Amino acid sequence: MSKKYVAEPFKIKMVEPIKMTTREERIEKIKEANYNLFALKAEDVYIDLLTDSGTGAMSSTQWAGIMLGDESYSGASSYFNLLDSAKDIFGYKYIQPVHQGRAAEKVVMPLLLSEGKIAISNMHFDTTRAHVELTGAKAIDCVVEEALDTTTYAPFKGNMDVERMKELINEYKSENVGAIIMTITNNTAGGQPVSMENMREVYKVAKESNITVIIDAARFAENAYFIKTREDGYKDKTIKEIVREMFSYGDVFTMSSKKDAIVNIGGLIGIRDEEEFYNAVKSRTISFEGFVSYGGLSGRDLEALAIGLNEGINFDYLNYRIGQMEYIGSRLEEENISFQYPVGGHAVFVDAKKLLPQIPYYEFPAQSLAIELYIEAGIRSCDIGSYMLDNDPVTGEQREAELEFTRLAIPRRVYTQAHLDVVVDALVSIKERAHEIKGYEITWQPKVLRHFTSKLKPIDK
Repeated sequence: MSKKYVAEPFKIKMVEPIKMTTREERIEKIKEANYNLFALKAEDVYIDLLTDSGTGAMSSTQWAGIMLGDESYSGASSYFNLLDSAKDIFGYKYIQPVHQGRAAEKVVMPLLLSEGKIAISNMHFDTTRAHVELTGAKAIDCVVEEALDTTTYAPFKGNMDVERMKELINEYKSENVGAIIMTITNNTAGGQPVSMENMREVYKVAKESNITVIIDAARFAENAYFIKTREDGYKDKTIKEIVREMFSYGDVFTMSSKKDAIVNIGGLIGIRDEEEFYNAVKSRTISFEGFVSYGGLSGRDLEALAIGLNEGINFDYLNYRIGQMEYIGSRLEEENISFQYPVGGHAVFVDAKKLLPQIPYYEFPAQSLAIELYIEAGIRSCDIGSYMLDNDPVTGEQREAELEFTRLAIPRRVYTQAHLDVVVDALVSIKERAHEIKGYEITWQPKVLRHFTSKLKPIDK
């Protein structure tokens, strides 16, 4: 029996029409897009689960805030409203706005990493890995083994493997570990949360070795919700109290605010208390993003972000938000379609390797499934697997991902239960003909972050 759908803690005030297309039209449109879901026109997509980044619906309060945005170049009141909101939630002394998460990474990573250094993470996501490697450093994933078993329950599959992390520090020497990156929630592992205990242990080891800990904070509120509902000692804590403790186990954070702050653009850098590091961040922000008090954002964006940070930590909202994932997961369980279990906070990650075992990693099973979802029902999703991994920067060879996921990323406050049922029904239809589905090969690709712009073609065999 499917989990009961958690009713929306809001009412719908405005609607946006979406276009229905035929199967024949979709076959032609994905071909024109060179089988890259990113190359599709949004108007040709019925249910868009490509990403939860910047795709959420802002509240009436946020839209009202946009009208109050202060567009002064320097020292705008909207900037100070954002500082007040962020400092109150995270407890960090210094906050720097930027235009999105990868901008934060571009500013921060070269200050800590360079050729010969390594970055250890519970799992690097695509832009994080790219910005690590662009400095000449090496990105090493160090997630717990439970994350690699998609069918077995573990409450915190996003955790860092602390013993393995210690071994890496000893192997490479602490002075060569430029940063330890804690990604919360762990997107690449399936949107899986990190426990407070694990964050505490990692920070303790890092401080003993004098290594900076960066928190990749894109989905910090969802991670806090999982701690509250799954970890002993936290059920009576507020989300804000949990967030404050989480961030006490980091020195710096980078954040795409387009996720848990429910805005369409925006990012943050936080520095706990190191003024010298903050001054370096300010200098790089001015070079790449604009003056420090707007960081590549308009005043109205700063205002919406200040409001959204607080809306994103509301427990009733988070209960509904994670409830959507749990509803999809319960339906997939009924249909014996494997996914990263339990569901993550922002998406359901379908196990494409299990659904399409005939497709080897170098023919991209997760991308193949994503393409089939579009053809079947106009649903746009994305690969989180070997296709998303760029070729090895040293050997040039195709890297094999530990997990082959097709990610169904659910935009915040956008889709209803009926939409989610369409998604599951489409996967059921694909499952019935899964043995007929073939893989793809890349016909053109850039050197970095290839999955955004690569061109592919079906393998005919």
